[in-house]
Amino acid sequence: IETPEGPNIGLINSLSVYAQTNEYGFLETPYRKVTDGVVTDEIHYLSAIEEGNYVIAQANSNLDDEGHFVEDLVTCRSKGESSLFSRDQVDYLDVSTQQVVSAGAPLTPFLEHDDATRALMGANMQRQAVPTLRADKPLVGTGMERAVAVDPGVTAVAKRGGTVQYVDASRIVIKVNEDEMFPGEAGIDFYNLTKYTRSNQNTCINQMPCVSLGEPFERGDVLADGPSTDLGELALGQNMRVAFMPWNGYNFEDSILVSERVVQEDRFTTIHIQELACVSRDTKLGPEEITADIPNVGEAALSKLDESGIVYIGAEVTGGDILVGKVTPKGETQLTPEEKLLRAIFGEKASDVKDSSLRVPNGVSGTVIDVQVFTRDGVEKDKRALEIEEMQLKPAKKDLFEELQILEAGLFSRIFAVLVAGGVEAEKLDKLPRDRWLELGLTDEEKQNQLEQLAEQYDELKHEFEKKLEAKRRKITQGDDLAPGVLKIVKVYLAVKRQIQPGDKMAGRHGNKGV
Repeated sequence: IETPEGPNIGLINSLSVYAQTNEYGFLETPYRKVTDGVVTDEIHYLSAIEEGNYVIAQANSNLDDEGHFVEDLVTCRSKGESSLFSRDQVDYLDVSTQQVVSAGAPLTPFLEHDDATRALMGANMQRQAVPTLRADKPLVGTGMERAVAVDPGVTAVAKRGGTVQYVDASRIVIKVNEDEMFPGEAGIDFYNLTKYTRSNQNTCINQMPCVSLGEPFERGDVLADGPSTDLGELALGQNMRVAFMPWNGYNFEDSILVSERVVQEDRFTTIHIQELACVSRDTKLGPEEITADIPNVGEAALSKLDESGIVYIGAEVTGGDILVGKVTPKGETQLTPEEKLLRAIFGEKASDVKDSSLRVPNGVSGTVIDVQVFTRDGVEKDKRALEIEEMQLKPAKKDLFEELQILEAGLFSRIFAVLVAGGVEAEKLDKLPRDRWLELGLTDEEKQNQLEQLAEQYDELKHEFEKKLEAKRRKITQGDDLAPGVLKIVKVYLAVKRQIQPGDKMAGRHGNKGV
């Protein structure tokens, strides 16, 4: 069903729901084995070539509780033809009614009642959906929504069961169930969520947690929703009330009329993220410089830049605004008499550079949500680049510190038990700082040995932590491998909010589309 409408119709196909490739690279699909008219739970994979030799019944054939066919004659296909066979002749049964279609088509409810061409349009148009501001899962689903939302990996799925120990918009910390822990590990899982990132289509990828503090869950449960998913289910659009009726000719042909409330409530508002890049190169006349000191530009135009000449995050910008200030050296040019006079009066002011700043394209307005600075190895980093590095290091540090604290707590509880068993009073220990516990000596030799072993473990733990932190820092602070002649690249990400407007295409899941 899912195939292009144009000249390529039928030439480009999608894999059907349960299909896989076998060892020879042929496609094969699962069937349930039928022996002596009884359907078993045994699964056989057959390729299209092998399938022609068998009699295969449809998945919706009527079966009784024991798995016998109810009717004497069963609709089957054999050698590429469909006809009626007696129930004793049947070799296989389809696994599911969905297995003849690809992953896009069974998202249409009541697909079997749709006309083929309209089902094709519906399946193709669901792929063109832009993620809305707030996802809204469909009131009528088909059961395929969860698989399509979870399998591509846009949602955060629990690797192990446990309870939520900490949750905010950008990270989830999990205390793992004891029976799923490895021996000697902290039993803590961190999920850092993707926030407001650009997709290849310039839409917004954002994950939002859908669990709350202290909530228990199992392995495979959805912890955070991605774009166009709502509580772990695919949610491409919005649930709207629709009327099929004429309205003063405004909905002539394939036109759709929407109420103003749809726009006011931001039901079909979407966020798009644009990436704008400014490249500083080494030219023959000298290096280009990223700076806030730009010739012949007023104070107002520079109001959104920091001292490094880069726009700050959160600035609202419109067409023509400067995002990154950049000056390029220009060769000595023949001066006009007026310029000569100005030079004579004001001296050599900004004569040898020209403005080549990165500006917002005309017609675009939005909010700066992220800035990235890439600096070549050996080129001095500006203040902004160092700030960004510090910002990136912060969450990594936080994760490592939390993990260390949990491991330390476990280790110190064991040290506490050894010391108390060795004759130290618990009240005295509570008054003493924890890192001083390891300096205590015990008369019991066995307990002293245990204490020394635990002290070694503690040193190893701290050493491991410092090593991990250093590796993270090195990864973030090392210079970037840029193209020859490029000194610096500054990338600015703009978030643009777009409301529904005349000319936008809207569609349902059954191929009913309009403008």
